[in-house]
Amino acid sequence: MAVRAVRGAVQLERDEARHMREQVEELLTAVLERNGLTADDLISIWFTATPDLHSDFPAAAARHTGIVDVPLICAQELDIEGAMPRVVRLLAHVETELPKSRIAHVYLGAAAALRKDIAQ
Repeated sequence: MAVRAVRGAVQLERDEARHMREQVEELLTAVLERNGLTADDLISIWFTATPDLHSDFPAAAARHTGIVDVPLICAQELDIEGAMPRVVRLLAHVETELPKSRIAHVYLGAAAALRKDIAQ
């Protein structure tokens, strides 16, 4: 079993806790489904949010989905002029049999523009 990293991102329409929870849950669910993973395959998840998001911690959404025994951490993205606003990103470390070339990185909605080279 290999350890792999899976990237993902979603742009929120507004900075509201409920909306963040819904969007982060959708992102996390898509990452798991598109890679054939379960919560047991997760090693850790690192979440970042752009500086304009204040309503909640993205990791709280993961806990809401039932992921309670996986280390999670949140950090703030760099405040770069011209960067896409209201974006939550994740970097999940997982155990999987998938080779690196088959990992599906998930960029939902407008966030697909962030990494056109790897967005699924």
